[in-house]
Amino acid sequence: MQVLFLEDVTNVANAGEVKEVARGYARNYLFPKKLATAATPETLKRVNKIEKVAEVRRNQEMEAAKSVAGKMGEVTLKLRGRVGPTGQYYGAISVTRIIEELEAATGQKVERRVVELSQPIREPGTYKVSLRLHQEVAPEITVVAEAEGETLVLEEPEEPEEKGEEREEAETEEEKEK
Repeated sequence: MQVLFLEDVTNVANAGEVKEVARGYARNYLFPKKLATAATPETLKRVNKIEKVAEVRRNQEMEAAKSVAGKMGEVTLKLRGRVGPTGQYYGAISVTRIIEELEAATGQKVERRVVELSQPIREPGTYKVSLRLHQEVAPEITVVAEAEGETLVLEEPEEPEEKGEEREEAETEEEKEK
């Protein structure tokens, strides 16, 4: 189905483009959110106007994203968590926790979808986390995950070999008594 995009849709099309998409995608996602409309001769006449408006909006968003990226690009977050005897966190440092700390550090509101973290952080260390603020602006922040406190490593019980030696000594003492 041919559709005319009214808004930029990440990884699909920019506003003003005419593209072929699946009918279900158009009907269930693009049309209800007013991201696109069916490409008819009447709507194709508006392409130039849509492209101009979208270009102005894109430039404004880009400038805003660059200013936010300038503030966030220098940020290093230090997160602490309880670590078990295996060296892994009892929980994990998730995107939500990173967002909370980032907002506290910079004062900028950050959406969850902006933070690109494939898996939660489960072990202490230094990690680079990308923030996709705009299609062309993606600063990286450094997250230093630290252990909250030293945990006691349980000592393993004595090996049976030592007990075996004690038994041999006890047996030799019994034999001497006899």
